[in-house]
Amino acid sequence: MEQFYFNQFQDQVDEVLIRHKSILDILSKLQESSAKVNRAVAKSVTHCGCIQIHSQKQGIPEDISYSELKNYMSNHVEGYLCDICREKIEEEISTTIFYITALCNSFNINIDDMLANYASQVKALGKYGLL
Repeated sequence: MEQFYFNQFQDQVDEVLIRHKSILDILSKLQESSAKVNRAVAKSVTHCGCIQIHSQKQGIPEDISYSELKNYMSNHVEGYLCDICREKIEEEISTTIFYITALCNSFNINIDDMLANYASQVKALGKYGLL
């Protein structure tokens, strides 16, 4: 597989997005694609059954530091996506990324620069940046 570059993808999105060029179309398509990600995950549980979701209150001891917290957190997902469900979820996430990229194009935001800036913030602030 060849190297992927967001700048090239951003240019491709700009070239192919013709019909839904309005910011209102982009926002509504982004919301729709996000809902389809949620639906694909739900169907993996309820229709296919390749994964299960067992959610409950996170069991966090009171006497641990914030840096130890990760060791006690669960994503509540049990099992592994089958190939069919993985392909569907990847497809829906890809569509969401497409519309996020279109949104960036609408506001002249370079996606590479944006992600690099965010990565710098994450690196600088570490786990404390998401409090």
